[in-house]
Amino acid sequence: MKPRHFLTLLDLSPAELKQVIERAVELKALRKQDVSEETLPGKVLGMIFEKSSTRTRVSFEAGMAQLGGSALFLSSNDTQLGRGEPIADSARVLSRMVDIVMIRTFGHETVETFAENSTVPVINALTDSYHPCQLLADMQTYWEHRGDISGKTVSWIGDGNNMCQSYINAARQFDFKLNIACPEGYEPDHELMQANQERVELFRDPQQAVKGSDLVVTDTWASMGQEEEKLAREQAFAGYQVNEALMSMANNDALMMHCLPAYRGLEVSNTILDREDSVVWDEAENRLHAQKALMEFLLAQR
Repeated sequence: MKPRHFLTLLDLSPAELKQVIERAVELKALRKQDVSEETLPGKVLGMIFEKSSTRTRVSFEAGMAQLGGSALFLSSNDTQLGRGEPIADSARVLSRMVDIVMIRTFGHETVETFAENSTVPVINALTDSYHPCQLLADMQTYWEHRGDISGKTVSWIGDGNNMCQSYINAARQFDFKLNIACPEGYEPDHELMQANQERVELFRDPQQAVKGSDLVVTDTWASMGQEEEKLAREQAFAGYQVNEALMSMANNDALMMHCLPAYRGLEVSNTILDREDSVVWDEAENRLHAQKALMEFLLAQR
């Protein structure tokens, strides 16, 4: 039987995504109670990093340890992937030695090719197109603070990047309306927008986008690999900062999220992350619990 993979949110059904999030909430509670969570003893996670990270590495490595397994850090500097070995060949070999693989890389086709040739589950830990693991954490965070997100309105402010595109998939899978505010030339994928046009709307004015919103989300304006565009992007996104004034346009109980790292004074104000009602730290922590639940789910399908 072919393994189940998690390359985008569409790889799991809405019911399965809800199951993963409910389990993540349960695992988080067990962790707080200092109750053993060792459901994956002896299992090995292979972690392939072509893009560096703080939260991704720590959450996956710590998560696998907490579940009783172990994790191997594999960078392109110390594996044959960085020396030109075909992705398909690496997948065939590594999947004979580990039980599950996560990949954080640039092109989405890399994880697709790896998954096609892997005999174990593959998790997309970030590509230039999608960041589905972060959406699991975001949806868990909203559930913990406000309950079911179905029927709510979410506003994305900023670049139509991998996070924005994952929010488009989330709108479909979790049944909410998504308003996207971005400057011209920085829109998400056109075909993805068209496929979800019944629940996604594009705005140029952030204030219009956040009106009546239950959740406001943003991300850095220049992602890894876009450093040379930083100045141009800062100019293009002037006026798209998420700050207290913008949040006042949303519903009174609206939450604000950012996947971090944040550049204070740019995409977010200097103070908004530190408000008493900020949930970004819960959001960051929930990467740990959501990914543990995801690994349990995928390994249970084998």
